[in-house]
Amino acid sequence: RSTYEIMRPEDVGVPQTELVLGKHSGRHALRQRVVDLGYHLEEAQLESVYEAFKVLADRKKTIYDADIEALCEQQVHSTESGQVTWTLEAVSCNAGSATIPSAVVCLWHLDGTIHRDSAIGDGPIDAVFKAIERITGIEVVLRDYRLRSVTLGEDAQGEALIEAEHGGKSMTGRAISTDVIEASAEAFLQVINRLAARQTHEKRIRPTENPS
Repeated sequence: RSTYEIMRPEDVGVPQTELVLGKHSGRHALRQRVVDLGYHLEEAQLESVYEAFKVLADRKKTIYDADIEALCEQQVHSTESGQVTWTLEAVSCNAGSATIPSAVVCLWHLDGTIHRDSAIGDGPIDAVFKAIERITGIEVVLRDYRLRSVTLGEDAQGEALIEAEHGGKSMTGRAISTDVIEASAEAFLQVINRLAARQTHEKRIRPTENPS
């Protein structure tokens, strides 16, 4: 059974607006706006959206409906991804016309350990992906990578969309942030986490061989 339902605001008679919330808006105001936009999320999902909203409010002067929709979509997509083995702690890049693109990534593992590694690449994003692969030990073939702006303005959120392949199967990742490097890393980690969850599941169902 689906735990959420997504509808367009115009389907339920909600007028389209632009600026809706700001840094000092509370949990109740956000909850109401989420409902007005047609999202029906569980309490835990709403709490996650609120925490993400507070982080976003510290980065952006104004928050639009599209920002809130993106936060809701990210939460829904994250919930569908299943168990999260790896979480992004920090990411930094070094790039320039006279510099070899490189990245340093720090990840938190489900077992409580922190892992850090670096890599070089064809560009800063490629370097980030390679550093994540080095840390997790999982390599994928990147089939599609796209960035788009969620709203207008210099502080607009960027949405990263990734399609990757591993073992003949295709997976997608999606994340948003005002930092496109961070959004790209989070989207790539969604793919990695899905693979990690699949590998864990396969180990559990693999029959135990009896010694001869």
